[in-house]
Amino acid sequence: MNPMPVIDTHQHLWDLDRFDLPWLELPGIDPLRCSFRMDDYLEATQNCQIEKSVYMEVNVHPDLQQQEARSVLELCSRDDNPMSGAVIGGMPGEAGFGKYLEEFAGNPFVKGVRTILHDSDRPRGMCLQPQFKQNIKLLGELGLSFDLCMRPSEIQDAVELVDACPETRFIIDHCGNMSVQPDQQSDRSAWEAGMQQMAERPQVICKISGIIATATKGNWQPEDLKQNIDFCLDTFGEDHIFFGGDWPVCTLTSSYESWLNALKWIVQDRSETFQRKLFHDNAEAFYRLG
Repeated sequence: MNPMPVIDTHQHLWDLDRFDLPWLELPGIDPLRCSFRMDDYLEATQNCQIEKSVYMEVNVHPDLQQQEARSVLELCSRDDNPMSGAVIGGMPGEAGFGKYLEEFAGNPFVKGVRTILHDSDRPRGMCLQPQFKQNIKLLGELGLSFDLCMRPSEIQDAVELVDACPETRFIIDHCGNMSVQPDQQSDRSAWEAGMQQMAERPQVICKISGIIATATKGNWQPEDLKQNIDFCLDTFGEDHIFFGGDWPVCTLTSSYESWLNALKWIVQDRSETFQRKLFHDNAEAFYRLG
């Protein structure tokens, strides 16, 4: 049987000669304080059958979001790499968001927008402010999606945002950011309840990504990830999930290939149809990459 083709819906790149990423100053992420360019991604994924990828904004300094978007859209237009679409950065909490989108909304490679919601300067409830909701509704009008990258205890806020914006499609990044560490489970009940409510909303996808970053570097097994991933897969079902690599952040604990193989091991007993939807078909349909 031929290897299953993979669409990576969460591909990061950054060039520190061109972009400032303030979050790289946070403790514990020293290995990420260098540039990660397309050639590095191609090397990291050379055994992974990556057919296409979708760029995910990297939380650059807000003044550089426009420059970041232009840079990755140029990459999307080339045929020497798998990047086929982009989720660009933006600040939907600001009144100028609609004006900012004017340059990009008509570009076929622009698939959606993200702003990180778990940064320390972004309090709970930020995504429920009237201006924020208004701009997320605008994304739906433009045919664009919004990625939710937030604290696991705050998924309930996302439920309220989704209900306020019924014409906008949403993706929950990183399985809702629930850690696999046994001593970091205080938010599990709130996370599970929020994720179950999100799964009832037909315009929501759960991205199976990022979870490897909460494992213990050098001392993890695929089994460590299985409980959280199986919960997401079973809760959202085969039509509302897709895979994201989260490279290079995944390298804090694992190589790209090891993370991908761990997920393949976790889903090995599920049907071939299920696996194709997870790794390829759902992403192709959702982002219109065919």
